[in-house]
Amino acid sequence: MTGTVYLVGAGPGAADLLTVRALRILRRADVVLVDRLVPAAVLEVVPPTAEVVDVGKVAGGDHDETQRWIHELMVTHAAKGATVVRLQGGDPMVLGRGGEELDHLRAAGVAFEVVPGVSSAVGVPAAVGLALTLRNVASGFAVVAGEALSESDWARYAAVDTLVVLMGVRRRVETACHLVAAGRRRDEPVVFIERGTTPAERCVVATLAGVAAGAVAVTAPAVWVIGDVVAAWGGAPLSRVQAGR
Repeated sequence: MTGTVYLVGAGPGAADLLTVRALRILRRADVVLVDRLVPAAVLEVVPPTAEVVDVGKVAGGDHDETQRWIHELMVTHAAKGATVVRLQGGDPMVLGRGGEELDHLRAAGVAFEVVPGVSSAVGVPAAVGLALTLRNVASGFAVVAGEALSESDWARYAAVDTLVVLMGVRRRVETACHLVAAGRRRDEPVVFIERGTTPAERCVVATLAGVAAGAVAVTAPAVWVIGDVVAAWGGAPLSRVQAGR
């Protein structure tokens, strides 16, 4: 009898933002394939008998090769009847490989279920009180992967009210330059929210011009929000840290 693979979202950072359903499934897991950004506290609910495998991707590594290995692990363990949890930060279907993993499981005839998580794209700004949409300020937003876009790609996002960039820290200077060249205002406010929802959270407020000039120091992982909603934002709660422009 084959097992089931659960694609589970671990949420944006804080362990207690895990959903109740995700918690129930993790508590009966036989195998957990865990990503690099999943907080260690989440794994504390996994049974001590479960096999936990670190499948996180690192900068400079062969991500496609790692992904093939993940596919193989899911199918191999499920074929043995195991309850397999593929645990990813945020939501598995938002800027992850969840869609590819589902395609592989379908092709292999393996039963699966997706357990949504709170994506950092919306959860992290919300946690600091930053609304991505706001009456008379922004009626919509887009979420993009900063590492994956070319110069021409950024032109498509020049007119989006609020732009949320994930995986955008390393290329932030060139990204800001591309966005200004594509028509976004140089004085448009932005905020980087580092390690959102965790005790190490930090908000760095700036402008697109400041980022483009290389004047903004940020550490990954961080959610980058661009738009006038940042100016309308009241700032992080007093228990959080806010850096200057």
